[in-house]
Amino acid sequence: MYKLTLKKMWGHFKVVNTHRWKVFCLCCKVGIPLQGFFHDFSKYYPVEFFETARYFEEGKYSPIRKCKEVKGYSLAWIHHKNHNKHHYEYWHDYNARIESPPMPFKYFLELLCDNLAAGETYQGKNWDKGYQLTYWNRTKDHAIMDQRLKELITRVYEEIAVEGINPVLKKSRLKKYYDEYINKDNS
Repeated sequence: MYKLTLKKMWGHFKVVNTHRWKVFCLCCKVGIPLQGFFHDFSKYYPVEFFETARYFEEGKYSPIRKCKEVKGYSLAWIHHKNHNKHHYEYWHDYNARIESPPMPFKYFLELLCDNLAAGETYQGKNWDKGYQLTYWNRTKDHAIMDQRLKELITRVYEEIAVEGINPVLKKSRLKKYYDEYINKDNS
């Protein structure tokens, strides 16, 4: 069932490109177009692409999830999170005095764009402005990240659920929130 086929590779390639395009558009909106352009280039590396293509199922959700269900782990995910600073897992260090420092602002912006674009890509026409908050509320308790960052992400998704993406995804607004939550102790 999990054979690597040309059909799966082509389908996965199209989903990756759709996702990357949506991230790029959102990154342009928040003023980080270059990050948006290079976003998730590692998905084309063989270690990521072939494993995720093997577990691709019509673009309904990330093939990494299916791979973890079947194999118990994903080499693609291990590679991906360790090569992409917009993933909060990149910033976790079990042996450091501060296990999960907050990610810098530019990666926080990319994380938001990535998550929103993933929701839009996988949900398609079923996506609505409350989707990301619902998804986040189901998963945030398992996220090993700086508590202030969790609270900040929750606030942003709550506001998107009410106002929509366009009014909330403004660099100046998000910078104000970032400083309020993350830099409040440094003021």
